[in-house]
Amino acid sequence: MKTIKQIIVTASLATVALGLSGCAGMSTQDRNTAIGAGAGAVLGGALTGGSAAGTVGGAAVGGVIGNQVKSTH
Repeated sequence: MKTIKQIIVTASLATVALGLSGCAGMSTQDRNTAIGAGAGAVLGGALTGGSAAGTVGGAAVGGVIGNQVKSTH
């Protein structure tokens, strides 16, 4: 069972990495939202042992936080 969780986490990280490569045309706020959601999903999944609720909840919280981050540029 642990192997499946490791595969899910690895797949999530790969998805985030591929998704971030498509951020070239995004606004800074959109990019921050996407990064926050991806990071939140990975952390939420890791903290809850790979549960779907933890992953989705982490993505939601991370997306909101990322959306609210202001760029200094």
